[in-house]
Amino acid sequence: MTFAEYIWLDGAEPISELRSKTRFFKPAGKAIKLSDFPEWSYDGSSTNQADGSDSDCLLQPVAFSKDPIRGDGNYLVMCEVFRPDGAPHETNTRSKLRAILNAGAQSEDPWIGFEQEYTLIDGARPLGFPEHGYPAPQGPYYCAIGADRAFGRDIAERHAALCEQAGLVFYGLNAEVMPGQWEFQIGYRGIAEDDASALNIADHLWIARWLLHRVAEDAGVLVSFDNKPVKGDWNGAGMHTNFSTSRMRSANGGLEAIERAVSRLAHSHDDHIALYGDRLHERLTGLHETCSISEFRSGAGDRGASIRIPLGVAMKGAGYFEDRRPGANADPYLVAARLAATVCEIDDAILRFGDTNHKAAA
Repeated sequence: MTFAEYIWLDGAEPISELRSKTRFFKPAGKAIKLSDFPEWSYDGSSTNQADGSDSDCLLQPVAFSKDPIRGDGNYLVMCEVFRPDGAPHETNTRSKLRAILNAGAQSEDPWIGFEQEYTLIDGARPLGFPEHGYPAPQGPYYCAIGADRAFGRDIAERHAALCEQAGLVFYGLNAEVMPGQWEFQIGYRGIAEDDASALNIADHLWIARWLLHRVAEDAGVLVSFDNKPVKGDWNGAGMHTNFSTSRMRSANGGLEAIERAVSRLAHSHDDHIALYGDRLHERLTGLHETCSISEFRSGAGDRGASIRIPLGVAMKGAGYFEDRRPGANADPYLVAARLAATVCEIDDAILRFGDTNHKAAA
């Protein structure tokens, strides 16, 4: 018998939260397949996804990884939520990304990568903040070492090790600008067998977030994805997103494809902001390495721009762009769907009215 931890997104507002529960199952063979994990259900009235009179919501497994907490032979199973009639639940944002890909974006082979910032909270304060007042101004904490500058490294390092053991496309980690603030990256690592497709990377980020919460739970601290965890002269927390298509990665016309994509992004700025996280205006102020939420600007190597073209990409003439607008609490499925819809010129009505494709594709 094997433990399978079923993970899904609930109906919390203004942003969905992770939920999970465990079931035993007996694998059909030694090589585990997605189809080995049975569909399941849960009480949607307890997750803000159903009424008590008709509360069953269905869990359909769509991706899985090894469970590095329980160990060999156990699994973490990412699920989509469906209604009893087989329709995707309105909170099923993964289905919206699938729909955008199925509507034509997949033909451009979009790759995505996320730079997830987060803040470790002990009681009511970030790690490293004194009980009264504030620590020394930001500056020495970014990528720092030392007990007086790096707070929570044990959690960040254990999280990285678990992500690697789970087989996630984990790229790296670093201490961030504010005490108690860290970042990890999920995305293409230059390894041929890595799957950097939008669905896979977004699945991996949600599993990585789940693992981070579990590590912090064991340590007795909280993980905050708040876009502005401390008011005042402190950096907010973002989820910078790297995006490319096969045309953008091509040595033949890649930079021109990137420039066309940036032009489309400029004309859909408000549509992106609407899906890029809760209380995003507190972070996108034009200060602390951000562009104002009301402005769109792009530039090579400009970390104060909405869209940054890495200098290496500009010099090479091909690659990807970095969207610096998404907040730390943004839903990676929606960020990926919004970028794919804009860059690949897909009708975005799907993002407003839902997905009509009733069955999930692995």
